Amino acid sequence: MVTRGLAQRLPGWLRLDSGALYRVLALTAQHAGLDLERFDDVAALAAGLDIRFEGDSEDSEAIIVEGRDVTAAVRSEATGGLASRIATSGVVRQALMQRQRDFAGPPGLIADGRDMGTVVFPDAALKLFLTASAEERARRRASQLSARGQAVILSDVSAEIRARDERDRNRSVAPLVPAPDAVEIDTSFLNPDQVFERIDELLKTRGLFR
Repeated sequence: MVTRGLAQRLPGWLRLDSGALYRVLALTAQHAGLDLERFDDVAALAAGLDIRFEGDSEDSEAIIVEGRDVTAAVRSEATGGLASRIATSGVVRQALMQRQRDFAGPPGLIADGRDMGTVVFPDAALKLFLTASAEERARRRASQLSARGQAVILSDVSAEIRARDERDRNRSVAPLVPAPDAVEIDTSFLNPDQVFERIDELLKTRGLFR
């Protein structure tokens, strides 16, 4: 994940994976037996979420909810689909807004999410909009899941990503679009080192990294 690499380049900075918040909320609502289409009920759970992000690498990362490690369940493709469903609700997004902003603190915050630059942190010093083809993202996602020991079918992962993109681009609330002042980077044919070379130059330009 790019935010982990940035955290290593910006020691002491805090990190937010906003997508994980939606996944945790969707998973919690499902476990509570709630109808995910009853957005007011789902949103009511947001304020009481006890969630922590631990670890600074992919191997050590853990998502702790109510004292339980739910990392594997949160990162599953099924949970991603549930999160995409509740993310269409303005009520749910508003309920999680302050939770996300509360992560900000000195010396700075690295926030990862589809509306970080447009809605949650519109005054961010640097906004990046990373893209890649659906095929490439499916390949990367399938590789990640396989590395975690999960059985995956590439065509299924690709279909889910395309469906999620369609929902996110066309939703009426916080659709998936870059902020007007965001720097877009297509990573389809770039390796991680090349991506970070580009980002490092942008950080230097903004005086955030030397």
